[in-house]
Amino acid sequence: MLHYQIEFDDYQQHLIHVTLRFLANPSQVLWLPTWIPGSYLVREFAKHIESVKAYDEAGRLLTITKFEKNKWRLHNTDHELITVEYDVYAYDLSVRGAYVDQQRLYVNPACVCLGLEQQENIACEAEVFVPEALQHFSIATGLKTKSLVAGRYTLYAKDYMQFIDSPFELAVQDRFTFNVENIPHEFVISGKHTTNLTRLQQDIEKICRTEIQMFGSAPFSNYVFMTIATGSSYGGLEHPNSTSLITPRDDLPQLNEPEEPSSAYQRFLGLCSHEYFHSWLVKYIRPENFAHYDLNKEGYTSLLWVFEGFTSYYDDLILLRSGVISKASYLSLLKAQIDRYLQNPGRRIQSVTESSFDTWIKFYRPDENTNNAGTSYYNKGALVALCLDLSLRNHGSSLDALMRCLYENAQQGKQVNEKTIFELCQKLTGEDWTERLSFLIHTTEELPIEELLSSMGVSYQLKSEKNLPFGLKTVEKPEGLLIQQVRRESAAAQAGLSAHDVIIAIDGIKATDQQLTRYAQKESDVDIHLFRRDELLTFSLKSINVALDTVELKVIDEQKIKNWLS
Repeated sequence: MLHYQIEFDDYQQHLIHVTLRFLANPSQVLWLPTWIPGSYLVREFAKHIESVKAYDEAGRLLTITKFEKNKWRLHNTDHELITVEYDVYAYDLSVRGAYVDQQRLYVNPACVCLGLEQQENIACEAEVFVPEALQHFSIATGLKTKSLVAGRYTLYAKDYMQFIDSPFELAVQDRFTFNVENIPHEFVISGKHTTNLTRLQQDIEKICRTEIQMFGSAPFSNYVFMTIATGSSYGGLEHPNSTSLITPRDDLPQLNEPEEPSSAYQRFLGLCSHEYFHSWLVKYIRPENFAHYDLNKEGYTSLLWVFEGFTSYYDDLILLRSGVISKASYLSLLKAQIDRYLQNPGRRIQSVTESSFDTWIKFYRPDENTNNAGTSYYNKGALVALCLDLSLRNHGSSLDALMRCLYENAQQGKQVNEKTIFELCQKLTGEDWTERLSFLIHTTEELPIEELLSSMGVSYQLKSEKNLPFGLKTVEKPEGLLIQQVRRESAAAQAGLSAHDVIIAIDGIKATDQQLTRYAQKESDVDIHLFRRDELLTFSLKSINVALDTVELKVIDEQKIKNWLS
């Protein structure tokens, strides 16, 4: 067994002290993941490791050498009991890292706990020591946990991969527990908040029950939601039997939360629904090359349109099916998803499979050109799922049936490759789906959303209600209008305006968003004065708006839409 001792005595300096004890192989290598499962970016967690030291059984200092960015080597240590100690700087308030201060001790072991190369299958035990000043904290984790002494917890994992995919939090927490389909669930909230816990429990139970019943069973025996409430941060990360969430406190249900959830609360419920769904689709059903992660380097797949896209389709649909939101609210969420797609010019440049493959260099590193050149496998993937679901229903099946097939395959040890979805569509309908599915995922042609929604009793009307003046997205700053994005081929782009320029005057008048909008509607040339870096430049451009498309969805056949949404 690998034995970890995790201490937080220097929490005010955001430091975690880790002691690892193990029987070493000859020339034992220790390593730390460079990325965390579910978040596809090489994050270089080893940069936060400090002062690695190693000792033998007699306490003598050993030589330990760092030979790669995330790897250390011990020499001539044949089956000796070794102790390795080091500190970790932990001040990443996200769901992917580690964060410690006087309010919260949060650890993703993936970025804190070194593993042993070729010994990853050994069971792990972590003793967690809480400083006396923080012993009023409670613990939350999906791992098996024991506590026999105040301020001391022991966590157990069957192997290193389970350990690093199971975060834990110590903080002042509010919580509730419930059972769904005989599976115990726990919901924990830390941070300042005024949550209506009764309402939240009522809604979360419905969501969990609906998802388990859709698949027929769950791939976990217990489940924990860990949530920290903040001012504005938002995100989530899935784990095999838990999820870590960060949310604006205003997104949590209020004491006077209306029967139909507010848009802010719907957003939080959608996040919970999304991450919970990942327990099936990502943590249990995986791309073939993710069956065993290589966390030393990128793991490429063109299938994130399935794993994130399908999940993004179901997260809102589950809210409706569970009775948490109304049909009108669901159609509003669907409209917002379609609007994002229509207002993304990059959909004409990059296919959803290309977007999936490029996640390592693009999705988590957006810049001023992202919207012009790329598409989101979350957004377009969700709409591909919509198109596939409605197409399958028109041929006597559904995406629900396909999801259950994926789950059954995973239970038999079969994971997802590039042909799987094609093969299952054919199995479910008796027809060849190569052309139809390839059109959805391999091309940049417009998705057939209007036609398919119409077949389900929903009208689809395209409108142009919003505009980007001159093709510019700006934000007002004290120094002027900061250009955030320039739409490709727009009047601004063709005149030479660029992201990060600061517009100070329009036709000699101080620049504001209101001025920019007004001048963009004139049919004449306009002089723009701006600073690029510290240099004053002047541009002349035509007054042209760039239209932003949006849709209006209306139910025209209640029976048809009922068959789909239920």
